[in-house]
Amino acid sequence: MNKKYDNFISGQWVAGAKYAPNISPSNINDVIGDYAQADAVQLDLAVQAAQASFPAWSTGNIQARADALDKIGTEILSRRDELGTLLAREEGKTRPEGIGEATRAGNIFKFFAGECLRLTGEIVPSVRSGISVEITREPMGVVGLITPWNFPIAIPAWKIAPALAYGNCVVFKPADLVPGCAWALAEIISRSGIPAGVFNLVMGRGSVIGDPLVNHPAINAISFTGSQSVGERIAQQCALQLKKVQLEMGGKNPQVILDDANLPRAVELSVQSAFFSSGQRCTASSRLIVSDGIYARFLDAMKQRMATLRIGDPLAAGIDIGPVASQAQLEQDLSYVQIGEAEGGVLVAGGQRLQCGTEGFYMAPALLTDTTMAMRINREEVFGPVASVIRVKGYEEALAEANNTPYGLSAGIATTSLKYAAHFKRHSQAGMVMVNLPTAGVDYHVPFGGRKGSSYGSREQGRYANEFFTIVKTAYVGD
Repeated sequence: MNKKYDNFISGQWVAGAKYAPNISPSNINDVIGDYAQADAVQLDLAVQAAQASFPAWSTGNIQARADALDKIGTEILSRRDELGTLLAREEGKTRPEGIGEATRAGNIFKFFAGECLRLTGEIVPSVRSGISVEITREPMGVVGLITPWNFPIAIPAWKIAPALAYGNCVVFKPADLVPGCAWALAEIISRSGIPAGVFNLVMGRGSVIGDPLVNHPAINAISFTGSQSVGERIAQQCALQLKKVQLEMGGKNPQVILDDANLPRAVELSVQSAFFSSGQRCTASSRLIVSDGIYARFLDAMKQRMATLRIGDPLAAGIDIGPVASQAQLEQDLSYVQIGEAEGGVLVAGGQRLQCGTEGFYMAPALLTDTTMAMRINREEVFGPVASVIRVKGYEEALAEANNTPYGLSAGIATTSLKYAAHFKRHSQAGMVMVNLPTAGVDYHVPFGGRKGSSYGSREQGRYANEFFTIVKTAYVGD
């Protein structure tokens, strides 16, 4: 019998309407546990609990709020090895990557513990004599948080921590593919001293509880990270109800390599951006835009570096890349390799399923050349270890191709030219720009988000998070 893990509603662990096994992508015979599947009734109970807890939590002692978040962060950091191992087992990242993600989650809670005590406002004079104006921020109310499977502890942390820090109550629905990290985080939160009902975990399929969460009349705001198609539907539903909404929906991120780039560094950052974490990062570079003068040398060096990558059990030492997250994701990744070849791309490395000792969803990272922006492989998000190379004449063409996408999350450039670096930073149509760094990898204390089809609404992370999780109030005070 597998251990059962329940939902967390109003301070209690509550049995699910049913349970589903949580299976490791690195070994399908490894069942992490059976996790509760909430239904619409349980979802409603969670929202009601959050609604009932909001008045006291939103106006309560901010030191107690800060202490609770700091306690959460401290425990996450003290258990980072354990949590990183769980993350690697459940999602497929390598164990060092999992430990790094758990560390980031702990630091996020620590940061927002401080933000509890840094709530600010303004007092300004009125244009009328004898009147002052106070401008303050207040919590939104009950917020619904919907997170993806690719960062199963970091993304929940960067939504939950600011939501609680600014006085909101939370109903949290993680991706049904990775309930283990979500449950572990909820269990830590449950012992932090946060009052019952302030934080609630409802696990289950989006098709069952997603729409009831978004459309519940007591939910004041929705923060979602996931696919563009689902995000667009959520935006439409929230608009009809005049609910505040925040969406992060992925990208088709470019990595520009100019003739004057440091070749070893350009290759390493391209490999990390495109293939680490099995390419399952919304900030991953799946388009490598390379100028003529360095093209042949870059391509040769990329193939040599890719040949050294070690793919296998994410819990084993020395592994660079683990499996992709699921059978469905593996099939999608392999199908895009076939699509790229059918469109005229040339597969020069990888692109096949691998056997790595256990039955899992392993794939050799794929590199396709001779591609153009007219091809689907360069227009659609693959979300796997698949990168395509686009050859350009020089910087101007590289910039144009980098911006020639319906997405705009992250963009990178490898160059030793201050002129081109400065111009790219200003003219890249992306929310985040990296110079001589991988496009994937961001800090927890600065804003995260993109443009165009990548993001909608205010930024996540850092102090900019208050733009979503609070609402402005203006009060006039007479003598």
